[in-house]
Amino acid sequence: MTSQQPSQQQGNPQTGLRDNAQTSGIENAAAAVRKYHTHSIPLDMEDIERDWDKPITEAGIAAKASVIVRVGMLDLGAGTGSFRVREMMHRIAYPLGVHVRADVNLTDIEAACTDGHDRITEVVDLPTTGVNTERIWLLEHFADWFNVNLGSGSMYHSRTEVSEGLMQHLDQRDASQVSADLSKQLRKERKAIKENKGSEAQRELWNQAAEADDDPVLDALEHAEQARPGTQDAQTARPLDMRGIDRVEREQGGQTGREAEYRAERGQNAQSRGERCDDARERRIARRLERTQRPPKGEYASHFDHVGQRPGHRRGVTVRQAHERLDMIEHRKPLYSPAFAGLASACACAAFVFLLGGGPYDMIGAFVGSGLGHWLRRRMFVHHLNQFFVTFVCVSVAALACTGMLRLIGLFDPVALQHDTAYIGAMLFVIPGFPMITGGLDMAKIDFPSGIQRVAYVLCIVLIATLAGWMVASIVHLNPQGFEPLGLSPVVNCLLRMVFAFIGVWGFSVMFNSPQRMCLVAAVIGMITDTLRLEIVDMGVPAEAGAFIGALLAGLLASAWRSSVRRGLLPPHLGYPRICLTVPSIVIMVPGMYMYRAMFYLGAFDTLHALDWAFRAFMVIICLPIGLVMARVLTDKSWRYDV
Repeated sequence: MTSQQPSQQQGNPQTGLRDNAQTSGIENAAAAVRKYHTHSIPLDMEDIERDWDKPITEAGIAAKASVIVRVGMLDLGAGTGSFRVREMMHRIAYPLGVHVRADVNLTDIEAACTDGHDRITEVVDLPTTGVNTERIWLLEHFADWFNVNLGSGSMYHSRTEVSEGLMQHLDQRDASQVSADLSKQLRKERKAIKENKGSEAQRELWNQAAEADDDPVLDALEHAEQARPGTQDAQTARPLDMRGIDRVEREQGGQTGREAEYRAERGQNAQSRGERCDDARERRIARRLERTQRPPKGEYASHFDHVGQRPGHRRGVTVRQAHERLDMIEHRKPLYSPAFAGLASACACAAFVFLLGGGPYDMIGAFVGSGLGHWLRRRMFVHHLNQFFVTFVCVSVAALACTGMLRLIGLFDPVALQHDTAYIGAMLFVIPGFPMITGGLDMAKIDFPSGIQRVAYVLCIVLIATLAGWMVASIVHLNPQGFEPLGLSPVVNCLLRMVFAFIGVWGFSVMFNSPQRMCLVAAVIGMITDTLRLEIVDMGVPAEAGAFIGALLAGLLASAWRSSVRRGLLPPHLGYPRICLTVPSIVIMVPGMYMYRAMFYLGAFDTLHALDWAFRAFMVIICLPIGLVMARVLTDKSWRYDV
């Protein structure tokens, strides 16, 4: 009855208000539906909330799975392949004593988790796919931080202090600079300890750590150190009473190791008391760290022998702490503004055009078109518009802008009007290099569902882009026939290729949201590999073989770089994921010109030429991931064997 009273009071004269109320009710219902239309299990569910502040090793299977699957979801959303997503999920599950069986596709994960007692299946799906190499890099550091704090060793980086520091400074915009500062600080501390172990600064650090502990034996040694002749407290300090030390050692049952150490020290007359005090203080600090870093004991599956080992390296992580850091990784803003990303795209595509054989006018047209197109794409993605719609619009704008720029230059130099092929270079910023390469890598790992989905996504993007370019060419009557020879000497041409390969790879790395140091490393690798590829193709090597050799060398160089960081030959903050270095360096080898020509001839119903260019593009494209796979097989045991 009460629910009908408002309608009775309104009556027929106020049907408009009633309609408004109904419309408002529909909107509220739609908002309520959207609230439950999430892409993963909400974290506010009761079985997760009750363990929110528990050490994650003592939490239930639901809380553990929420962290494991969320890490996989973030890694998948960053554009990496399914094999790497599984590896990351297993890396998080290992110290928790959880088995994970995950099916990973282009935009969804279905994972079954069990800890030997309970089991749970969780499914997450992403609304779209993208690329974010900074997130891939940060998730590696998160995995190392997580594992080290739970008593397992690091997998990705040799210096875990960098991972620890990064996880404490995720609020900083430039995480790469934070890691560089941490690496520099570690290098200084190591150098100071090596050069002057007993320096006053190091003694101050030792004293600060020792203040929180109470060791009567060490206190006696410190009093004796103060009583040395010539010190300020020599007259007031008490002498060293070895009988008191013996009594304390006997009272501390079970400390036979420490007793033997102190007795051995007393027998070394050549060693000064100050040196003994320093050594004992170091042991005291180490014992204190062991006590403070032990997390609460939890129940684990019996088949995980590593659980409970190395207690001196464990501090424990709560469910809240893990999700707070994942929140900060997930919600990090892009490193570069749309304007700067547009500039990087302009530089990359202009360099791409030169490597394809274009001249100055072609590069200027591609610079303007691709810069405007990628800027518009970034602006449209903010509103979560459909990827295919955005691709069609942005490619059309880029092609028209490139053509318009050349027409404008043609008013002063009519030669610019003959450069009809330049607009193809302006479209190359939409090449889906990451899913193209990771799709091939997934199929190499016998993960065909994920690989086929990624290849299908690539084909859809390429089809939409080339279709938009063909429509623009038909409207403005363009007839691309290739670039005119530049007539440069071989030496000059090789040097220019090195310069523009460096610029092109740097630009694509920025588009992938790589930190600047990562961009520069990838650019150096791309400069070497792409220049070599072009030079050997000029010598008569088939383009397919050149692509394979270039990709193989890129994979080997990335592996060598990573290995050098782990061995300490390079600073620890430069330990970037291989995929973040290899993909940008070989994206510039993708035959965008071949793919567009296939679509152009297909639109003109010239099927023979269309198939010819399509198969040329296909052969080059499949050689790129094959080269990376061979590099991984040669350098990585997990790729060399099927286990």
